[in-house]
Amino acid sequence: MATDAMPGKMAHGGHGAMHGPVGLMGNNLMPKGKVMLGYRFGAMSMSGNRIGTSRISDDAIATTVPNVFFGAPGQPPTLRVVPQEMTMQMHMLGLMYAPTDRLTLMAMLPWVEKSMTSLTYAGPAGTATLGTSKMRASGLGDIRVGGTYGLVTKGPDKVLLSMALSLPTGSITETGTMLSPMGVPMTRRMAYPMQLGSGTYDLLPAISYRTGAGRLNWGAQLRGIIRLGSNDEGYSLGDEVAVSAWASYRPGPAVSYWGRIEAARLGRIDGRDRLISGPMQGANPDFHGGDTITLSAGADFTMQNGPLKGHMLSADIGVPVYQDLNGPRLGTDWVLGVGWRRMF
Repeated sequence: MATDAMPGKMAHGGHGAMHGPVGLMGNNLMPKGKVMLGYRFGAMSMSGNRIGTSRISDDAIATTVPNVFFGAPGQPPTLRVVPQEMTMQMHMLGLMYAPTDRLTLMAMLPWVEKSMTSLTYAGPAGTATLGTSKMRASGLGDIRVGGTYGLVTKGPDKVLLSMALSLPTGSITETGTMLSPMGVPMTRRMAYPMQLGSGTYDLLPAISYRTGAGRLNWGAQLRGIIRLGSNDEGYSLGDEVAVSAWASYRPGPAVSYWGRIEAARLGRIDGRDRLISGPMQGANPDFHGGDTITLSAGADFTMQNGPLKGHMLSADIGVPVYQDLNGPRLGTDWVLGVGWRRMF
């Protein structure tokens, strides 16, 4: 889900000419001495299982995809609990401060809510089903702190270097109740996608280029997520690398529109949590990660008059146009974001 997100166009001095995607971390600098407060709500919906670029049916998963835990007591030979849909919501509070014109510092505090519905097949074989179960998790996510430095800030071309550190403040021991293939509700540690954090300290580097003149701006960014070792449960989520390009158009001082394309690669999970097991795809570390290409578009609004003058509102939506997943995995349907910012 796109959650990097707080800075957008600045409305003071020479910074005002620079507008673009709000949800692109490290894409802007603020004027010296300025502070920005912000809130962003993000939501993501996932459904439809995939292996590689192809869809796979629930029955095919339940009868043909091997269960890596087969051989342990009570474990069937194939995956008998198949995810149907997953949603995630994130509430992000942000604080930014610019000690100089070339350096902007930031901190982000997330609250995460996740929900997953799964279909349970009866017994160790066949296509008869028992029913569905729904698991939920909510709580503090991984806090981020970091900054963006202007390598090139003179003239129309800007080159910005960003570095953030993600702290392991989100829980990785969330539990939920699932209907087993034997028809018995079982409470156990939920699969990796349902945990609230990574459990590791993660580096988030990014380098951005942006340019433009007048009403039109455009740019590109290369970013990554680097996991620093394994967490307390014996695993680390996959590293990520992504490249994106964007363009924005501002017809007037109150609004700007933008579009972005991003190609991302997420690696498989390294290691394994010994308490995450079962005949479900989310418990297998190899069934995580893959390649995606996502198109997104959005709009930013800056209030010009009245008591809300200076308040900035934003809305954006992203839709994947290509998904090659290390599945079976649920594919992403859409990603949505709305936000508020105010600079002082």
